[in-house]
Amino acid sequence: DNLKRDSKMDLIDVTVDRQQGCVSVMNNGHGIPVQIHKEHKCFVPELIFGHLLTSDNYDDNEKKVTGGRNGFGAKLTNAFSKRFIIETADKSARKKFKQVFENNMSHKHAPQVDDYSGAEYTRVTFWPDFSRFGMVGLDRDITGLMMKRVYDIAGATDKKCKVVLNGKQLPVKNF
Repeated sequence: DNLKRDSKMDLIDVTVDRQQGCVSVMNNGHGIPVQIHKEHKCFVPELIFGHLLTSDNYDDNEKKVTGGRNGFGAKLTNAFSKRFIIETADKSARKKFKQVFENNMSHKHAPQVDDYSGAEYTRVTFWPDFSRFGMVGLDRDITGLMMKRVYDIAGATDKKCKVVLNGKQLPVKNF
């Protein structure tokens, strides 16, 4: 979705770590604004990833070419994870934000906000709560499905955007 909003984004980097039981997804597009939301009185990244039923994607009449809907994917990933970390860098605010959620969003750590002058990015890292899915870890089938989805993204994403999976750039540029 971010590539549609930010034409300068040229990297999606995904790591699926079976041994650690975690997944990390990063892009180098515009970071999420690191500022306090006026209405909700919390940082915008916390609102996006840690508060249910909050989004700006509600207009059913708006033409869309992205796959998201009301922020459910990110929030549900958080809600079904033993640990969930959001990191983002906001170039205009010159701030970097990091926040950790644990135990299916029931424990929220205070956000860490630091001065920052580097490149913008957003990274989500999560450890699924395997017990909620009747699993003990990232098995080969689930890992294979995740990796297939990354290949799909490589084929469907603009050719200028590199897609990296587990440290290797995927050669796929279309279908």
